Amino acid sequence: MPAEFRKVGIAFQYPENWTLDEDDALAGRKSVTVYSPGGAFWTVSVYPHSTDPQKLAREAVKVMKQEYQELEVEPASEVIAGRETVGFDLGFYYLDLTNTASVRCFRTDRATYAFFCQAEDREFAQIQRVFLAMATSFLGNLKHPRDRG
Repeated sequence: MPAEFRKVGIAFQYPENWTLDEDDALAGRKSVTVYSPGGAFWTVSVYPHSTDPQKLAREAVKVMKQEYQELEVEPASEVIAGRETVGFDLGFYYLDLTNTASVRCFRTDRATYAFFCQAEDREFAQIQRVFLAMATSFLGNLKHPRDRG
């Protein structure tokens, strides 16, 4: 049975053996992160509607480049649960391990949203479907009569 998060306008299901970090949400920021037992993580964040999804994705890459100078970046788009997203796939070394991250952003009539996930490469390959399932769960909870986009 999956666990569920439902606060600050964010709702999604996640594996019950993952750890929820809602500190940002409790501090008034609309962002929640869940961590796998192996250290991978998935974050969903909510921004004002006026935030441009492509600029938001580029800003995430900029922050990552400050941390990882040898960051490999590839533009990416993906349809998740029928929703077109824009973003980037990222590759980098951390503690002598190769890591993969992805950022996907999109806008609705109400807000702009970002998904960010990251894992060591071996774990990423195994749980990429879990990341997608959480994003799909989140999108399924966005159904709103005013949400046309």
